[in-house]
Amino acid sequence: MSNIRKAFENGKAFIAFITCGDPDLDTTAAAVRAAADNGADLIELGIPFSDPTAEGPVIQGANFRALKGGITTDKIFTLVKNLRQDVHVPMVFMTYANVVFSYGAERFLFLCQDMAIDGLILPDLPYEEKDEFLPLCQEYGVDLISLIAPTSENRIAMIAREAQGFLYIVSSLGVTGTRNEIKTDLTSIVKVVRENTDIPCAIGFGISTPEQARKMADISDGAIVGSAIIKLLEKYGKDAPEHIGEYVKSMKDALR
Repeated sequence: MSNIRKAFENGKAFIAFITCGDPDLDTTAAAVRAAADNGADLIELGIPFSDPTAEGPVIQGANFRALKGGITTDKIFTLVKNLRQDVHVPMVFMTYANVVFSYGAERFLFLCQDMAIDGLILPDLPYEEKDEFLPLCQEYGVDLISLIAPTSENRIAMIAREAQGFLYIVSSLGVTGTRNEIKTDLTSIVKVVRENTDIPCAIGFGISTPEQARKMADISDGAIVGSAIIKLLEKYGKDAPEHIGEYVKSMKDALR
């Protein structure tokens, strides 16, 4: 059974996204630990990329700051190795196909297995092209996590049937970023998912408040939050982990 399942065993899951290296790796490590200690059930670690097409201005900014600070994929693997000494919640990487290709897909996935990374999210990888990575992911025991968007429509059932780890349901058209209101008919999307798989599904993009998180988790198995956490890192810098811990606790409490 996938280790990612553990994130969904104790009620609704709160999933936190953190860009590695913004503002530096020590702060990333402290932020991950603060999130895990305060109730995050799964943590997505963003590997920065120079052209993060799925991201809005907030996470784009984090990518650029991290790259400017000299972040590399090797440094991120070292970070994860250190985190795994005491952080036991499931962790997945979220990055772009070119990052994995340029590093060497087999080497990348071997190290994911070695560092106990449980899954991989590649938002620019179309479902129809997932065989570029799926065989290696299966060989090294890393779940290749699929995304379902409001535009997936007649492809939802097909994607759900072959899902691994959890299904990432994108709440809205467009890029990541906080939103005042989410208008997509997510209930209908989740209904099709439920009819085709027992893999958990969580909703992300645009969630920032406890009320939004609760609403999304009422529909699905959990809520994913990124931009709101990155805003805290941008605002407080090295002092952000304390604020992230408080924020994660408020969001997890809303899901209980």
